[in-house]
Amino acid sequence: MSDARDERTLRADGLYNGRDLGGLRLRNGSTTPTGRVFRSEGVDRLTAAGWDALHDAGIRTVVDLRAPSETARDTGVRPEWLTTVVVDHDGLDVAPSFWEAYWETGLVGTPLYYGPHLAELPERTGEALRAIARAEPGGVLFHCAGGRDRTGIVALALLTIAGVEPEAIVADYLATVGNAPALLASIGVPANEDRIEALCAEHGTTVEDAFRAVVDGLDVDRFVERSGLDTADLEALRTFRAAVA
Repeated sequence: MSDARDERTLRADGLYNGRDLGGLRLRNGSTTPTGRVFRSEGVDRLTAAGWDALHDAGIRTVVDLRAPSETARDTGVRPEWLTTVVVDHDGLDVAPSFWEAYWETGLVGTPLYYGPHLAELPERTGEALRAIARAEPGGVLFHCAGGRDRTGIVALALLTIAGVEPEAIVADYLATVGNAPALLASIGVPANEDRIEALCAEHGTTVEDAFRAVVDGLDVDRFVERSGLDTADLEALRTFRAAVA
């Protein structure tokens, strides 16, 4: 039997953590539409063949969640058919005080900061979701650097709004965790999952359970109220851009 995660993999030369967010089970028993919304790590190392694969998948817009200091280091050439929208999801400039405790404790890079970020800086995720909702026709791929934390927060909010079953949201996140060693090895960086698990253990949890707690604890109505999303944005997100894809 084939693995559903494998079926959703975005196979593009230069990506190790790309996948279609279609095919995830909804609370109503159906599944999210395929070919409309994708997630990945940074796309700067895509080869020409890799960009061709994204084009063949129907992707026409990339939403980049990284900070300006990160995007400035990109060296790759993006194709003319692609639109890139940059949203600084961290919000380091607008809310430096939020980050102080997380940098000091090393909890940046763990799911333990996801819930507080959604609660205290909902407009950052809201801006990313608005960029997805309002993109031009075609598929949308959103990414950060590794496709895990910033991308994970945005995916969590998007999939919750779309009505995806909580365990399917958790499983999608764990696919990223599983892809991490190959991604890090591709750039010559040692695997760091043991360190992330150890940080979570210090707080009485695991990576999986910490992420699950964010999924279970998200007050989606309150988040939406404070996110800056309007009715049309929400409809586009709930339907995976059915009206514009």
